[in-house]
Amino acid sequence: MMQSIHPKSAAPGPFALVPFVSVANMMRLVNAVGVEVFLAELAAEIEADFRRWPAFDKTPRVASHSVEGVIELMPTSDGGTYGFKYVNGHPNNTAGGRQTVTAFGMLADVGTGYPVLLSEMTLLTALRTAATSAVAARHLARPDVASMAIIGNGAQAEFQALAVRALLGVNRLSLYDIDPAATAKCRSNLSRYGFDIITAASAEAAVEGADIITTVTADKRYATILTDNMVGSGQHLNAVGGDCPGKTELHRDILLRSDIFVEYEPQTRIEGEIQQLQADHAVTELWRVIAGEAMGRKSARDITLFDSVGFATEDFSALRYVRRKLNDGEFSQDLDLLADPDDPRDLFGMLVRSAN
Repeated sequence: MMQSIHPKSAAPGPFALVPFVSVANMMRLVNAVGVEVFLAELAAEIEADFRRWPAFDKTPRVASHSVEGVIELMPTSDGGTYGFKYVNGHPNNTAGGRQTVTAFGMLADVGTGYPVLLSEMTLLTALRTAATSAVAARHLARPDVASMAIIGNGAQAEFQALAVRALLGVNRLSLYDIDPAATAKCRSNLSRYGFDIITAASAEAAVEGADIITTVTADKRYATILTDNMVGSGQHLNAVGGDCPGKTELHRDILLRSDIFVEYEPQTRIEGEIQQLQADHAVTELWRVIAGEAMGRKSARDITLFDSVGFATEDFSALRYVRRKLNDGEFSQDLDLLADPDDPRDLFGMLVRSAN
């Protein structure tokens, strides 16, 4: 264990202790709660924060793009608590045995500026992304949905399936990935949860007859995972994989036939499927549907599309949910992240005294 991490019983020192949730402790926490319960409770937190959307500072994520991928910061505040997430997206990482997406996040008290939580967010991002997809589907899909197709069976797929079942009761899955090994992995992981799973031979076969279609691919380019003929009336789409400029999953004609719902329109115009459309093409922010200010699905024959790119309020909700679950250090360690001398004007003196 690194010297900078201290147990709860650590003697006071010239530092302010911040609860830190490691990857190991995040896994312990999720397993202790139960993954489907965790997803359902997290979805409730996300939905509650969507209902108070006007309370948040909102800005598109700050992105640094490269040929290899993107590194982003996602900040927000509700006036009492500030939160941010650092996250990358590097589609080629899997070839070297690394994750496509990794992340960590922080909450801080607005009144003092002092952090109150530092956490891993690679696992937590997967959980909150799936929970958000399920919230959108609950508000936009037909009420009688029974089946779901997942196109792209990588790191996010199992979370998506479990979240939609936790909120909508969907147990019938059709899986497809261009890499059969990814589908085999996904099927193996989900089989222990009692899903009725079909392994499809093509994307076309996977989506045929599905009530919900979730695309969660990682290729950083304009791609056509779904063509117009693959989507029919009454279906709901969660387009999750397209989340940066130049990265899409759906043919433009699908967008023109769909009622489109987004998180934060200024960000989605840059990063989402709707980057393919004119800037004045009508979309609805999801929070307005959740808050009762706008209609979602208007008829059973509508095609509804949640153009998901991920937004900072969802990370804020996830971090706040985790903070409440820490149970007095059971799933965290204290990290001496901040220098906090007895005399706030004598930072140098603190340094000198530490040598004695």
